[in-house]
Amino acid sequence: MALVIAHISDLHLDLGARAEQRAVRVLDYLASLTDEIDAVLVTGDIADHGLPAEYTQARGLLAAVRVPVMTLPGNHDERANWRAAFTESPHSAEPINTFTRVGNAVFALCDSTVPGRDDGYLHDTTLTWLDELLTQADTDDGPSFVCFHHPPVTLHMPYLDSIRQAGADRLDALIRRHPSVVAVLCGHAHTPAATQFAGLPLLVAPGVASTVALPWETAELLDLDAPPGVAFHILDDNGRLTTHFRVPT
Repeated sequence: MALVIAHISDLHLDLGARAEQRAVRVLDYLASLTDEIDAVLVTGDIADHGLPAEYTQARGLLAAVRVPVMTLPGNHDERANWRAAFTESPHSAEPINTFTRVGNAVFALCDSTVPGRDDGYLHDTTLTWLDELLTQADTDDGPSFVCFHHPPVTLHMPYLDSIRQAGADRLDALIRRHPSVVAVLCGHAHTPAATQFAGLPLLVAPGVASTVALPWETAELLDLDAPPGVAFHILDDNGRLTTHFRVPT
């Protein structure tokens, strides 16, 4: 049976009506499909300012989806408040690295944030954790997905490329050691995109709050009128991954 994952990113909930309405549009759409999807992945920037009230708002909205919801932090999120909202772990400034199993698949949910900065980097402790997790996934002989906020490659979008994930060579070498990994999933770019990393698909979810324009489209950075989007990743029984991008109605 195929595994179906809905992938969204960059809700930027700020207690205002606009961001909430766009998030509700996406989450209500996903809630209507929960007999068909296995889980929802949210790759960061759930809150716009990292405030406790923004995470309270996020938890209430995400509760509409009746399948497992996997979350990880982005550069607009605040680690302590994110932990308080989404984990049972004690207060800590350390990177937030967790994993979830959906069926026989492992989702490594890595923290690529650097507190106080917009660009990203996987701390050495994160890479050690990821290496150990993927070693176990290789042994279990099931598929695994590596997930984080910041893309580790250029997307030919100058502003976003200036705040992408640094130190990608370390991650590339790590992923290539683990045959269980089938794809890398991320957000941050506010655009649906597909490229390659470590010889595998790297798939970027569209933004919910806004869309970043391509440099040849307009001189404006953000398109606030473009609709929010969703990526659906389907892993079939033969191990083939297919991705569809949709605009919720």
